[in-house]
Amino acid sequence: MEGEFLKKNAEKNCPANPRLGKVGGQAVMEGVMMRSPKQMATAVRRTDDKTIVVRTQPSTTIRSKYKVLDLPLIRGVVNLVEMFKLSFSTLTASTEMMGLEEELQAEEPSKFEKWLEKHFGKSLLNFVSAIAMVLGILLAMGLFIALPAFVTNLIFPDELDGDFWMNRLKCLVEGVMKVLIFIGYLYFTSLMKEIRRVYMYHGAEHKTIFCYEAGLELNVENVRKQSRFHPRCGTSFMFVMVFLSIIVSIAFIPNVWGWLRVLLKLLLLPVCVGLGYEFIRYAGKHDNALVRILAAPGLWMQRITTREPDDDMIEVAIVATKSALHEEFADFEIPYEEEYLKKKEEAKKTEEEAKKTEEEPHAGEGIQNETP
Repeated sequence: MEGEFLKKNAEKNCPANPRLGKVGGQAVMEGVMMRSPKQMATAVRRTDDKTIVVRTQPSTTIRSKYKVLDLPLIRGVVNLVEMFKLSFSTLTASTEMMGLEEELQAEEPSKFEKWLEKHFGKSLLNFVSAIAMVLGILLAMGLFIALPAFVTNLIFPDELDGDFWMNRLKCLVEGVMKVLIFIGYLYFTSLMKEIRRVYMYHGAEHKTIFCYEAGLELNVENVRKQSRFHPRCGTSFMFVMVFLSIIVSIAFIPNVWGWLRVLLKLLLLPVCVGLGYEFIRYAGKHDNALVRILAAPGLWMQRITTREPDDDMIEVAIVATKSALHEEFADFEIPYEEEYLKKKEEAKKTEEEAKKTEEEPHAGEGIQNETP
């Protein structure tokens, strides 16, 4: 049970633990991104030869530059914007790191693919990813804000809008619809093979963070024993935001419906984001009855968004963690993607030169045989 897991991890979930909250991450395509205060590392297992490659970059946040942005509530909104940007860049990077581009180059491109390559060139993947992100945001707004408001208007007749308690009931029904849509969305996406693998890497990410926070040696055996349900998970954050939006709607939004109500919800969204972020921060550092009760629904949702990873996935998550925390794991040799590609290119050239050398004597023999 999730409550039992929080109890078992009470010792590491205390403010005295220096490792608590020091590293976080997210699952990406065939890999894991881990982020520490100083460095971010994305580790991906390539699809061609199954080699793990890593990209690193400094871990920066605008909150460290402008202290006002690190104030409670405000920092939650800033964090959400930064995480959207980070998710976009790491997902794009992981797709590049998988080696799919090299495989696709061996195939004959279609006319449409040639047109895209001509007009966008190397920025094609970034363009496609940007379009996908915009469509994703529009889909989320439509599913979780516009659709529940529209359907609720159909269920309740307009003549009841003036009744105080009836309007509160409409808010509650709308909120329940949000929760059901959220759960349904997560469940049906988990049925897709590619997304299921991402959820498995998500489980590997959580297990590795727990292993690190517990002070255990980062190896596959130790990581495998850890729980895949983490209180600081983005899934829990999203569920808390949905729950808070219900409370805000009931308590603060006046008796208006239609697009004006949707607009008011959008304006109050930063409040929900800020409150949700503060709760997730608190829940990740404390273990008490109230936290266990409030965090339970988000942990339940992680039964959908995380899956038990295989050992290869755990290995990728460990590489990402050690790369992000390289000051602590100074003896670990980071398998940089740039070095891997350089060695691969050198090996390819050597192979081509050897093949050319083998063909030259045979070509000379053919010429001699043709001489009368």
